[in-house]
Amino acid sequence: MKSEIRNSDITGLFTRVNKRAYDKYLRRVRLVKLRGFENREVNFDFPVTALVGPNGSGKTTILGAAALIHQGVVPRRFFAKSGKYDESMKNWRVEYEILDKREMSSTTISRTASYLAAKWNRDAVERDVLVFGVSRTLPASERKELSRFIGSGFTGFSEDQLTKPVIDAVEAILGKDAAAYLRVNSGEGGLSIFASQATEESAGYSEFHFGAGEASVIRIVSQIESAQDHALILVEEIENGLHPVATRRLVEYFIGVAKRKAIQVIFTTHSNDALAPLPNEAVWVAYRGEIKQGKLDVASLRALTGQINARISIFTEDRFDEIVADVTLRSYCQKHGLDRSGIEIHKLGGAAPARDHTRFHNSSPARRFFAIALLDGDKRTESGFEPRDVSISHSEDENKTFPDIAFIPGDGDPEDFIIDRILAGIKQVPTLLGKLTISLHLDSFMQESVRQSVIQRSYTTGDRHNIFRQIGEDLDFLSEELVQRAFITTWAYAFPEDVDEMWNQVRPVLAQQA
Repeated sequence: MKSEIRNSDITGLFTRVNKRAYDKYLRRVRLVKLRGFENREVNFDFPVTALVGPNGSGKTTILGAAALIHQGVVPRRFFAKSGKYDESMKNWRVEYEILDKREMSSTTISRTASYLAAKWNRDAVERDVLVFGVSRTLPASERKELSRFIGSGFTGFSEDQLTKPVIDAVEAILGKDAAAYLRVNSGEGGLSIFASQATEESAGYSEFHFGAGEASVIRIVSQIESAQDHALILVEEIENGLHPVATRRLVEYFIGVAKRKAIQVIFTTHSNDALAPLPNEAVWVAYRGEIKQGKLDVASLRALTGQINARISIFTEDRFDEIVADVTLRSYCQKHGLDRSGIEIHKLGGAAPARDHTRFHNSSPARRFFAIALLDGDKRTESGFEPRDVSISHSEDENKTFPDIAFIPGDGDPEDFIIDRILAGIKQVPTLLGKLTISLHLDSFMQESVRQSVIQRSYTTGDRHNIFRQIGEDLDFLSEELVQRAFITTWAYAFPEDVDEMWNQVRPVLAQQA
């Protein structure tokens, strides 16, 4: 499912943050000491930020740190102390860089929150902050404070229709008509529930008969639309109670309202669907006391934290490189009699995240297997991407090592390299065009159409990242991934020397037995 958010909107929001064009904005949090974190930093480069990590990794700690410096948030909401059982809280400290044009017009201001002995000391700032905890998805019937709404004789103190922005957003997220929803107020303590009015098609019903996700979305959207511009929105486990499509649409709503109302959103999640609309820089991964920037899917995270029975993990820059690794490893292991099973491959959303996560993983004394970063050829000569030797020896006598980074052949984008090799192969290898056609799931009489498409697109495509999609459009609208896999497979088996170049240096670790 493709995101509804335009690239121009993403770019515009990045630009707004860089230009500091906010009345209020949390720019940076430094966890000097907080629970399992020491001297770790999170930069909020994009106004919608996802915090990813396994259970107990510290996602909520970071979320709470973001909330802590604001006057309207009570510290015990995230960091409660239970007498002598929480002595570890002593000397906790968090430092902040904040935009607040009421105090300073152009630069960030510094603030600190610390727990010295018996209480929090906060140099707090004023900002409208909304916190949506996991309890928001509890069914209304399980929330004791809503018991006053129960009873056959209950009538609300007042009723409010949802505003048009709320209706439009709820309809877009849930994919259903929201015009019949209203808020029912009790008249005491500011409590309310939602209800759906009766229509010609259905009887009316209260929130006690809503799905948990349905009520959660309406409540989140209603409060955000009522919040002040430049507010801070904090959401725990955004996907709770939601279908994957609704989860993605809710994040798209956050991006849209960040543009419209200049709000900032930070949420925790275990869902890849929640990450899909976000740029790479908007995602932070927490695990084992570390915080790393960069999009990381849940399967990759499980590999990094040792929650899979892998023998080796390969971390790549993107989905295309992930396919390259899969296809070429099958070819290489088959040729050299190695065991392909137990080798996990995961994309990490960029060269730097792939390198950094690989090195952090390999350096961990708790790791149960080794990792390799597979990067594009253009990184081969780029500063900071020099491979480092990793020892796999069990004794000083063996002294076996392998480089922690392998490179796809060529000195540029792998798409360029593979297309050029296929073009050369069509002229040099008589059977290559036929094998490519079969790999594309096309009949043999389509060979000439395949040849013409490859040659023409090699001349006319300005960005080679798009060439496989365009070739697919030429050939009866084949899917882009089918075309990518067909070209990679044909290249790998036609040019085994390229595959050997990729994997020979890391063969010692590939040959390791489980």
